[in-house]
Amino acid sequence: MPKSVLILFAHPSYARSRANRALRAVAQDRDHVTVHDLYETYPNFLIDVEAEQRSLLDHDHIVLMHPFFWYSAPSLVKEWLDVVLDYGWAYGEGGTALAGKTWTQAITTGGPAQSYCSDGLNRFSIEELLRPFQATANLCQCIWQTPFILHASRQATPEILAEAAAKFSAMLEGLIDG
Repeated sequence: MPKSVLILFAHPSYARSRANRALRAVAQDRDHVTVHDLYETYPNFLIDVEAEQRSLLDHDHIVLMHPFFWYSAPSLVKEWLDVVLDYGWAYGEGGTALAGKTWTQAITTGGPAQSYCSDGLNRFSIEELLRPFQATANLCQCIWQTPFILHASRQATPEILAEAAAKFSAMLEGLIDG
């Protein structure tokens, strides 16, 4: 039986992002994938916690998709994490609602891959910089998956974007098929 994927998509200026549009387009066309645009749904940041928790329960895989802003995610993602992943529901005493679900990040960066290493511009690897998300997944008893990363997204040619979209589609297919 196919598994279901919930993509929590968060881009505050989606219309200007060629890379995120290319990735989102292949996700929207897939069966068993729900693309949930947080900025479209919550332009005022007033998150419907119960609706978000129901959606999480209805899916097997969680993909947090966003540009990598200031070594993290856009602010609405932080707000979403703060209010949706409640103590006693997602973690802590009795908090097992997400246990066993997979969690991965799908991110786009402005810088090239070589800038994310100890001697690169950013001084840290993407894996190190994504540790807070990995720790959150761990706390919620989710299974951390290797992140999908598109580096230097602003400079990506149409060919690079098409290749990245194909790889993202293949990653989603792997989640759906288990």
